[in-house]
Amino acid sequence: MTTLTSPHDLFAAIPFLIGYHPTDSLVLVSIKDDGVGMAMRVDYPILQDETFYDAMAAHCSTDGAEGALIVLYQRQNQSDGDRVLAQTTAALSRAGIAIYESILIADGYFRSLLCHDITCCPIEGRPVPPLDSSRIAAESVVAGHPMPFASYEDLGGSVRSNLLSYERSWLDRVSKSFVDPASPELNESQRDGATAVIDLANDFIAHGISSDQDLIAHVLGRLSDIQVRDFALGSHDEESMIAYRTMWLHLLRSAPTGYVAPVATLAAAIAYESGDGALAKAALVRAFDDAPTYSLATLLQRVFSAGWPPHSFAGMRSELHPKVTAGIFGN
Repeated sequence: MTTLTSPHDLFAAIPFLIGYHPTDSLVLVSIKDDGVGMAMRVDYPILQDETFYDAMAAHCSTDGAEGALIVLYQRQNQSDGDRVLAQTTAALSRAGIAIYESILIADGYFRSLLCHDITCCPIEGRPVPPLDSSRIAAESVVAGHPMPFASYEDLGGSVRSNLLSYERSWLDRVSKSFVDPASPELNESQRDGATAVIDLANDFIAHGISSDQDLIAHVLGRLSDIQVRDFALGSHDEESMIAYRTMWLHLLRSAPTGYVAPVATLAAAIAYESGDGALAKAALVRAFDDAPTYSLATLLQRVFSAGWPPHSFAGMRSELHPKVTAGIFGN
């Protein structure tokens, strides 16, 4: 994300940072090295004590934030936005984090709580400008970032099952590639699965989609093996991240029951690494619905809850990948 130089930039950036256009929300954006770090969103109204606000500030500290931007999207008929912003500011100050901006949005108007010049920030506020008129939106699209969803409900719809996933014949096609951990040909199946992941990814990188339904079914089946899944987890780099993200979400929507958890955790991991925490959590819900005790889903839940910086997670994934590759293909 480019540098934010005005409230207009900030309003336009937030949907790209969290994946959808927020309402009834408190959003906290960390700033470090003169750039945007992570963004956190929590539901508003907030019925929490001081400890809650301190926990949010602690996540910013973990991200290495030097400063923060705060935006409250106040629900209609609520009037405690100033108090919530004041408590958030106090918690950040206790953590040694500077407040660069604190904005209240209500009924289509916004005002800064840090600006006391009534010619710039009148007490009644100023109209929120159209978000698509910001340079931030244009620059984000040019950079390849997906357009934010209109609402959280729309975001959730992006990870729901499609009609194909319910077809019995599709389940049979996917099940043919299931990896039996007791098979004497286990390593051969793992190699085949890892190769299939790369072949499918190359299709998405080249064309943005794949029409090879046999290959998609094959990959979904092979991901039942933990080694193949872990290989897939580390297969992308910065250049191929968008293609892999598109691929995992496409496969997640097509995965039949019993085969959802592996690809849902892959979608959750890459969304989190992309800074899209809301999409990551939505994908993780799909994983737990399919397999409540799935180990990678439990691990990712802990990572998300602890507020791990995405770059730290990416580093862990990168360190694991050569070991997994060696285990599958040998030295």
